[in-house]
Amino acid sequence: MDGRVTLAEVATQAGVSLSTVSKVLNGRSDVSRPTRTKVERLLETHGYRRRAQAAPQAPLIELVFHELESVWAMELIRGVENVAKQNQASVVLTESGTRHAPDPDWIEGVLRRRPLGVVLVFSTLPDRVKKQLRSRAIPFVIVDPAGDPEPDVPSVGSANWAGGMAATRHLIERGHRRIAIITGPEDMMCSLARLDGYRSAMAMAGLDVDTCHVRFGDFHVQGGFDHAMDLLDGPDRPTAVFAGSDLQALGVLEAARLKGLSVPDELSVVGYDDVPLAQWSSPALTTVHQPLRQMAEEATQMLVRPREPGKGALRMELATRLVVRQSTAAPAEAPARG
Repeated sequence: MDGRVTLAEVATQAGVSLSTVSKVLNGRSDVSRPTRTKVERLLETHGYRRRAQAAPQAPLIELVFHELESVWAMELIRGVENVAKQNQASVVLTESGTRHAPDPDWIEGVLRRRPLGVVLVFSTLPDRVKKQLRSRAIPFVIVDPAGDPEPDVPSVGSANWAGGMAATRHLIERGHRRIAIITGPEDMMCSLARLDGYRSAMAMAGLDVDTCHVRFGDFHVQGGFDHAMDLLDGPDRPTAVFAGSDLQALGVLEAARLKGLSVPDELSVVGYDDVPLAQWSSPALTTVHQPLRQMAEEATQMLVRPREPGKGALRMELATRLVVRQSTAAPAEAPARG
């Protein structure tokens, strides 16, 4: 189904004018929600797909976050910018929604802007949003450090379980037995995957996991600080902390300072992400390198690189690796292993 005749038929079935159908297609806001819903359902029922149009004079790539404050957001922005410049495109930054999905009204704006493609930093997308983007021939891809998108969504992620395993194994090999973890939010797949990697490393070493040593943070400095202040109280405090982000690790370092604990002599700390700031902390942070910039580059390449017809959505997972610096050492009461 395609062309003006088809749109006229949709208008007749919806009981609206052809211009109203056009407004819905173009994401105009001056259409009532019930009318918009009726027209979109008819377009979906008839399998309408807008013909891909020639790229505008100044093509745009839209990058959508739920928050722009995080240090790692800058790495993603740089990755998208790198590929956009190579393709003579500009980058538009949008802040919208929660860590799971953009705000419902975001879709109207993106339909008006008609970007070359959209890179989204979310766990997934609602079905309605996916259908609307596809019906307007706007390609999209998820940069997914946080979740596990549906198989019909192109996405780029990283090996979170392997990263959690590597961080914890490194501490075990240094001789640590009481190892705490401050992972991310409990409703994010990456948090759970890093926690599973931690648990697996502990189990393989024959070490029990103290439930008091497992904490769910928020990936921010304050969350790492608050949990560490609690973890470092008492005589049976952990000798090492694996923080699920570098920002949380910085919070742990500050808590250790206030508690009078020397890092790494009295407490070892491992972070996650390897943002540029990690090498300038005091001491320099041992961390798991998550290739954030490369993830963004690969995601943007998916938008600008022609896809073969009939091929399903591509899921790409990039490797993580441990970067050893000065924030980890053997615990005072035990010799190092390995």
